Amino acid sequence: MINALSLLTRAAYTESSSGEFHAPSIMEFYPEVIAFEGTPFELNRIMLIRLLVMTALIVLFWLWTSKFKSAYKNNTLVPSRFQLMGEISLNFVRKSIAHEQLGEKDGDRFLPLLSTMFFLVLGMNITGVIPGLNIAGTSVIGLPLVLAAAAYVTFIYAGVRKHGGHFFTAALFPAGVPKAFYILVTPIEFLSTFILRPVTLALRLMMNMIAGHLLLVLCFSATQFFFFNAEGIFKFFGAGTFLFGFAFTVFEILVAFLQAYVFTLLTTVYIQLALADEH
Repeated sequence: MINALSLLTRAAYTESSSGEFHAPSIMEFYPEVIAFEGTPFELNRIMLIRLLVMTALIVLFWLWTSKFKSAYKNNTLVPSRFQLMGEISLNFVRKSIAHEQLGEKDGDRFLPLLSTMFFLVLGMNITGVIPGLNIAGTSVIGLPLVLAAAAYVTFIYAGVRKHGGHFFTAALFPAGVPKAFYILVTPIEFLSTFILRPVTLALRLMMNMIAGHLLLVLCFSATQFFFFNAEGIFKFFGAGTFLFGFAFTVFEILVAFLQAYVFTLLTTVYIQLALADEH
């Protein structure tokens, strides 16, 4: 509810003095520069959100790990609520994603990367519904591309580390396919394995966050317009758009978690395919 009011207040500034309604545009994702304009360190609101989330995650994990070490040294059998929250969160990635797809040995081997991906994507996504921030750090292509590149390098590294050069030949020339068909199959396998995987990872994440943000801004901009600019019975439409906006806010929280889960799960599946004995 607080986030809904925050967006509603912000939407008031999108209305012109004539009272006309202005729908959100793609320029929502290109905010004005706040500091260091014209330099490689140029900062806008989205970049500041990313730095804020990164700092918050570093502090959170530092507190969690310090609690774990303290409990181990003091032989504490009953964890605190904060410590328990950390254990549950980390075990979710470990058990439900890493071990489920890769087994215990390889799952623990890639767990630091997978945990980083999950919590970073979740943290960046959830800022879209946090009052005062109201936009996801993953809604601009830069960060999704960096995460997709990390997934890309990791699954290729995993395949080459286990199978050597045979990883590429097995991926591009699948066993059991008649040689005459390689002229068709090989380009398709190259595109699907080495091009489309990172591209779809980045675009899926970014487009979901863009769509969610635009829907929220649209709902609360319409609410502001109906409440303060419409006349007569049309004012009551504002209650409907407000309820829709609140419902979409709750839905966006679910999407933030699901996109973090899907991104991490697909990365794990790609690693598992690279490690598969068929190579």
